[in-house]
Amino acid sequence: MLRKRLTITLRKDLIEILDAEIDGVRIRNRSHAIESMLAYKLNLPVSKAVILAADQGIKFRPFTYEMPKAMLPVGGRPLLEHIIIGLRESDIRDIYISVGHLADKIKSYFGNGSKFGVRITYSVQNRSDLGTGGALRTMKPNLGPQEAFFLIYGDVLADINYQDMVRFYYGHRDVLGVVALTTVRNPEFWGVVKLEGEYIKDFIEKPEPHATQSHLISAGIYLLKGKIFSHLPRDKSVSLEKDILPKLIKKYKLLGYLLKGSWYDISTPEVYDQVLKARLA
Repeated sequence: MLRKRLTITLRKDLIEILDAEIDGVRIRNRSHAIESMLAYKLNLPVSKAVILAADQGIKFRPFTYEMPKAMLPVGGRPLLEHIIIGLRESDIRDIYISVGHLADKIKSYFGNGSKFGVRITYSVQNRSDLGTGGALRTMKPNLGPQEAFFLIYGDVLADINYQDMVRFYYGHRDVLGVVALTTVRNPEFWGVVKLEGEYIKDFIEKPEPHATQSHLISAGIYLLKGKIFSHLPRDKSVSLEKDILPKLIKKYKLLGYLLKGSWYDISTPEVYDQVLKARLA
């Protein structure tokens, strides 16, 4: 991306604010901080999010015979409600939820989203084998090709500043999207990521333990451009992690955004128990 050198004079207090943003990773220096903030302010904010909440929750049976996995209670609220509240607090209020198993229970609880301060549109999956990419594909009519949106897996509970991720993205408008990253002890159970600077250079979904050289993994939270839909094959089951991201990394630039707060992938009863204990501590 072409850049032009400028000389500016700023108030001392503004310089202090800029310097506080510099972490050497997401924001490298003062010039990068100024560029990121200006890009964020001069562009339309990201206001839409897609949540994939159709998981049947097989590992949580018999509970999920009667309750969608996304409705598992955490701290007196469904897991999905925690995600929605987090989005609302970042002023992301147009939310599209992919539902399937026991969809009516999710729709009955959240309705159109008005009582939660958001606007919810549902996409009902009639097939259980669409994959993450196939589920995302059903949302195409709601998202423009140049529009950025969040994609969030419905079993992820994370302490994340969505607007900070947006600012990070707007500082690199030449990329297709941003993948939120976190670190774990056993990365072979997730999508392992290798970074070169801020850019993702490799993505391997659930690699063999001996092949794991990184403890960075995808956190199941993405900020993507609408052009992602042109890479999703029609009428076909497709995994975003196995089939799409590795190819896009080779053709386009994807950034890695490092999460600072807590993160849980509530994929097993054991992790769910950890979350409940952490919330009660």
